[in-house]
Amino acid sequence: MSARPPKYLNGYPAELQQQALTLLQDNKIGEFLKKRHPTAHTLSSANALYDYTLDIKNTFLRSSPPISKVIYDDKIHVINQALGLHTFVSRVQGNKLKAKKEIRISTLFRNTPEAFLRMIVVHELAHLREKDHNKAFYKLCQHMEPSYHQLEFEVRLYLYHRDQYGDLW
Repeated sequence: MSARPPKYLNGYPAELQQQALTLLQDNKIGEFLKKRHPTAHTLSSANALYDYTLDIKNTFLRSSPPISKVIYDDKIHVINQALGLHTFVSRVQGNKLKAKKEIRISTLFRNTPEAFLRMIVVHELAHLREKDHNKAFYKLCQHMEPSYHQLEFEVRLYLYHRDQYGDLW
């Protein structure tokens, strides 16, 4: 295995990247993640995902615009630095402008722990209010999910492990 820094951990301190690389080379990341998150969620259908997302939205972002669709999408690739997408589709119907908000989650998260799915859903929901990844955006993510930053790091470790050894759940 090559000793190159993990691409998913760019921006993290070099010592942390080195620790992750060592854990990966020793095949210990999977063990660590399975201990923290032993099972995958059961939200495999589009309806279950929509209801799950709507529940989080209604709890934290009640005044935000409604979401018309939440689905798993197999066209979203980690390679493109995307784990989920939020889209705003505007259509003219007669003399009215109709706006639809959609969230698409990578199918990769269909078989992961609920905490990983929640982190991605929270991230995409935060884009309803904050378009950019700025301080206000991450503050909103932490408001909806206090462990947001830890979960984001663990998702990155999972992606790193998955590239080398495959899925865990």
